Amino acid sequence: MTASNQFIPPVSARGRPLPLALVVLIVLALARTAAVAADAAPAADGQIVAWIEQLSSDQFAQREAATKSLAGAGTKAIEPLTAAIGRGDLEVGSRAVEILREMLGGDDTDVASAAEQALESLAEGADAAVARMAEATLDFHTLGLADAAREKLVSLGAVVNEEFLPSGQRGLAVLFNAGWMGVAEDLRLLARLRGVARLGLHGVRLDGASLAVLGRLRGIERLELYGTGVDDKAIAALAEKLPHARIDVRKGGKLGVAGQPIGACVINHVQDGSAAARGGVQPGDIILRIDGEPVASFEALTERVGRRGPGEKIELEIERGVAGGEPQRFKRTVELGGWE
Repeated sequence: MTASNQFIPPVSARGRPLPLALVVLIVLALARTAAVAADAAPAADGQIVAWIEQLSSDQFAQREAATKSLAGAGTKAIEPLTAAIGRGDLEVGSRAVEILREMLGGDDTDVASAAEQALESLAEGADAAVARMAEATLDFHTLGLADAAREKLVSLGAVVNEEFLPSGQRGLAVLFNAGWMGVAEDLRLLARLRGVARLGLHGVRLDGASLAVLGRLRGIERLELYGTGVDDKAIAALAEKLPHARIDVRKGGKLGVAGQPIGACVINHVQDGSAAARGGVQPGDIILRIDGEPVASFEALTERVGRRGPGEKIELEIERGVAGGEPQRFKRTVELGGWE
């Protein structure tokens, strides 16, 4: 007679049956261990796809269960999750943003970083409703991270100061130049700063992700892009996102002078060691022409030089006052430097 269905009580090392209470505790412990192991096991691709499909289920409980499962699935779920948003289902889109928000606030830094990048991508996406939710999520997340972001950027060589702008607005002025030791990934920290009013990127190459971050600086008043390698199409897209910002784009050539904002192009200051200094330009000189074309103001000079790159040569026609005599007019060929 077989006894395959009979319960055989566990025995101790001495061969004696264990007390029933202890047996129950062992069974519960084993069950708990199995549950933890199941939760810790990475989700298969097919399982992730099934959970994503479940986000649009007619049953609320199934949508909630899928949301929770995907939030715990880690980086493996991020790419298929963001891809699913393209279907145009607002329920899926809103739950995807919620899932990414959960990942963003988790302890796993790799998952949080991947979720942040995914939200940044969604904030730039074509789905306006999802983009607004993603941007709001990112803004809320960055509120508590501003001080740490500022310290990190400064440690990498960024110059951060508070100042008043001509408009009267007080805010942060941030400059990246030759002292910048970070990489493109570090520029994402800009989005965590509060109150950036003026931003200068001088000689820092920008990629698509960096431009997306700049597009989120809604309160910025002046943006200087000198020698960043950004093309006209990207600049136009950036201008649409920042309609109230003055965007000053220069190819990278630097003359090294300062002038008065109104009236003729009178040079007030020549930077030591600059292209202008090497070319013999002096304070008080009036720039009349560049390469034969008239220059009506210092702003026009800046715009014209900004079209050129480092190492390119320009011909300046200069008028210089002479004490007790007629002003002199002469030409100088200047090889432009680069922004540092």
